Amino acid sequence: MSKIEVKNVEGKAAGEVELSSDVFGIEPNIPVVHQVVVAYEASLRQGTHSVKNRHEVSGGGVKPWRQKGTGRARQGSIRAGQWVGGGVIFGPQVRSHAKRANNKEKKLAMRSVLSGKLADGELVLVDELKFEAPKTKQAVALLSALALDGKRVTVVVDDEDINTYLAFRNLPKVNVIGVSESNTRNLLDNGALVMSAAVAKQLEEVLA
Repeated sequence: MSKIEVKNVEGKAAGEVELSSDVFGIEPNIPVVHQVVVAYEASLRQGTHSVKNRHEVSGGGVKPWRQKGTGRARQGSIRAGQWVGGGVIFGPQVRSHAKRANNKEKKLAMRSVLSGKLADGELVLVDELKFEAPKTKQAVALLSALALDGKRVTVVVDDEDINTYLAFRNLPKVNVIGVSESNTRNLLDNGALVMSAAVAKQLEEVLA
């Protein structure tokens, strides 16, 4: 178990919490993190780009002129790629860009990111991250108290905590996600990762 400092909403130390070293204290596996992030971003590509080749464009079907005797280059169809209005040669077609990453690799990548964030001092735990009303002013005050003004921040909240989600949603440079939305890219792509001690425990249960 690793003891991690917890701060209150005023940015002051509010004690410590014990979290599993298997989740927050491992040696980050950078190659696996890279592989999982690449696979995630590849899965976002729709792959719907498509062009017509010479067999799909309209027209053609008749040889534009006879093979020999005209002095011009031989041509078989006005829908070949070198003609205006012809098909595209080796153009993109509909396909899947998906890359594989199994569940063990995904969990290892997330543990690596969390451990790296903690080691680099970019993981900030708050004793209680729950707003009674969706007040963006309170969210700004919390980030200011944690000395995170101007940084790119990812805030992880409980899936049912709608008020806190709405409070952070409109802030620039802030990405707020629920625990169930956590993935390697979301946890990695920021300058600071903020969550409550309870949310950290939820991630620990899933990744342990």
